[in-house]
Amino acid sequence: MEKLPKVALPVIVVAIILVIVLAKSAVTIGSGEAGVLYKTFDNGVVTDAPPLGEGFHIVAPWNKVIIYEVRQQELFEKMKVLSSNGLDIILETTAWYMPKSVDLGRLHQEKGENYLDRIIKPALRSAARSVVGRYTPEQLYSSKRDIIQSEIFDETKKILDNQYIVLNDVLVRDVTLPATIKDAIERKLKQEQESLEYEFRLVTAAKEAEKVIIEAQGKADANRILSASLTDKILQDKGIEATIKLSESPNSKVIVIGSGDSGMPIILGNQ
Repeated sequence: MEKLPKVALPVIVVAIILVIVLAKSAVTIGSGEAGVLYKTFDNGVVTDAPPLGEGFHIVAPWNKVIIYEVRQQELFEKMKVLSSNGLDIILETTAWYMPKSVDLGRLHQEKGENYLDRIIKPALRSAARSVVGRYTPEQLYSSKRDIIQSEIFDETKKILDNQYIVLNDVLVRDVTLPATIKDAIERKLKQEQESLEYEFRLVTAAKEAEKVIIEAQGKADANRILSASLTDKILQDKGIEATIKLSESPNSKVIVIGSGDSGMPIILGNQ
């Protein structure tokens, strides 16, 4: 076996060192991520420059890059809270959040990679307890759901705005009440619905009765006016008109000129 030239060994060693250095220096940041640069010999975390964006980067081998996901993320939280009258309520929420990319260095320096458990979850729980504590179980179960959701979002956002985190939305997925309270509320809502339906039927019946009375009054007024306008003279004129039309009819008949007790011509008969 031939011995390697004396110059080959140093070259191989240098090449190995270069490969190691390059491997330590090369950083690839994926889609939806950003990197916080930590300079070991220069004041640690870089906070006065934007984080490293997506793609391939070369950094000094003695420095580090901490990669964060900066796209929108989802947090599902199920918690026990108290209503205004002290009853236990199970609240299920979903929050959509993302770190502020421009402040990623400060987030890492002040909160750390575990900012979800350190900041977001406590903020969401605190806001939920504060908001739910203002309402009764009945309000939570029915009419106030959207308002509660909006208030939890506003209070959580107020906390997170100064924590380098963007809160996009909060959704109240479900409100679970004690079984006895839920049953009582449902019975009450059913009774209220039945009461509204009964009132509606009463109003409808009253309107129908009013309509019948108005129609009857109208007919009575019309008959009274008609009766008052039918004088003997008018009746005679109408009778004469009818007699003339009868006489002009092609049907055979016998007409006696004269008048009966009413003053109208007498028709004896026809064939």
